[in-house]
Amino acid sequence: MGDEVRQYILCIMLKWKCSGSRAIDIAANTNLSRSAVSHHIQILKDAGIVKCRKEGTCIYYYLDPVDNEIDKIINLFKHIKEIMRTVPDRSGEK
Repeated sequence: MGDEVRQYILCIMLKWKCSGSRAIDIAANTNLSRSAVSHHIQILKDAGIVKCRKEGTCIYYYLDPVDNEIDKIINLFKHIKEIMRTVPDRSGEK
């Protein structure tokens, strides 16, 4: 998730809702090759963020709205935000 390319791929997938996206379709909407998109999608799949389904010879990738992995990421950032509220100002400015 920390990689800007993966974040961009997720945003593209969100535009297509839950119907799913093929790697070649995502590549056509970016400046990435199909193999680069597949690489990033594999990382997202391994993290449990992206799911896939096969229809004939096509593989469609999608985000599962009921998946707990996305909830874990949201909760992580909520915790980070809470912790950051208690951290003293280290900017050097008074």
